[in-house]
Amino acid sequence: MWYNGGMSDSNIHEFIKARPHLIWYTKNYSGLNEEAIVEATLNYGDWDDVQTLTKIIGMGKTAEIFKRETSSERSNYFPSIKNYFTLYFAKYAR
Repeated sequence: MWYNGGMSDSNIHEFIKARPHLIWYTKNYSGLNEEAIVEATLNYGDWDDVQTLTKIIGMGKTAEIFKRETSSERSNYFPSIKNYFTLYFAKYAR
């Protein structure tokens, strides 16, 4: 299904549309950018959601988005999530 990174944008939108509990504030799933989908998945998703997301867009791209979004002082990531995925991506997204 989504085993290679860099799949089409429609796959990431299908992924989030199937998980409305991750982004409950909109029904316009096709209008969401990758940053919003990665943030919602890492903050609110379970481990299977995270693994599926990284299969869709790739571990490297997921890590790149996360690093870019957490590099500023203001971030919407929960502190525990930011700490965990900082360590996780440092080890696994090389």
